Amino acid sequence: MQTVFSIAIDALAYGMVLFVISIGLSVTMGLMRVVNLAHGAFAMIGGYLASYAARDLGLGYAIATLIAVIGTIIIAIPIERFLYRRIYGAPELTQVLMTIGITFCIIGIANFLFGPTLKTIPLPQTLQGSADLGFRSIATHRIFAILCGLVVAGALWFFIERTAFGIKLRAAVDNAAMAAALGVRTEVVYAVSFAVAVGLAALGGVVGAELLPVEPYYALRYMVTFLVVVAVGGAGSIPGALIACLLLGAIDTTGRYLAPEYGEFFFYLAVILIVTIFPRGLAGRLK
Repeated sequence: MQTVFSIAIDALAYGMVLFVISIGLSVTMGLMRVVNLAHGAFAMIGGYLASYAARDLGLGYAIATLIAVIGTIIIAIPIERFLYRRIYGAPELTQVLMTIGITFCIIGIANFLFGPTLKTIPLPQTLQGSADLGFRSIATHRIFAILCGLVVAGALWFFIERTAFGIKLRAAVDNAAMAAALGVRTEVVYAVSFAVAVGLAALGGVVGAELLPVEPYYALRYMVTFLVVVAVGGAGSIPGALIACLLLGAIDTTGRYLAPEYGEFFFYLAVILIVTIFPRGLAGRLK
């Protein structure tokens, strides 16, 4: 029972970290129709900025996280303005080539500025211990990651489904020309949506650094994982992304606990089966 409980907690924490990082990619691919292979690079930027702020500048974890999110958004704004805007509505191959090029550029710049070494983000004392449940102790950081995922899921759903901005975003996605004719500033809508997506990626990069270590080729190492979450959950679906992250996190964690010699075999086997049965994802939006 202790092993089952450990697997469940680690799977839930891992799934929530995947969700926080990947949900921004789901938004850009499902709502903004952009195949953004550079999404993991923005998570990497957040991890690097947080590590520098916490380790080199001696700032607290909360301040370092805030710097990571805001700093990543500031870096992403001109990239969106001068590069991404040129590929909105472009063929998928053009989007893939542009964003994979951005990924390699970000990797090169990050390694030049911060060095090609693993980056750690020191946890505060409150997140280093364990919470005693009486029958079992749970690492406090795991609880923190789970709570972050739940908060992000609720806030993003409300933002897209229940606010005026969410209505404008969905209108711009469905018919950009008509939305613009009705007074919706589609460039601003896309820019804000992109900023939210990269901000969430940076937050996930910081919160998940204990589970997904921030290293020089982070953006490439986890690129497929983030894309898989979107494919399995259905692009543009927040509930679908959450279910996909929890399901894949459980399968991957269980496989690593019980059959580590198989590596990620069970993870990708599950992906193949799910995509075969649900070609548009578990809760994909019809296009």
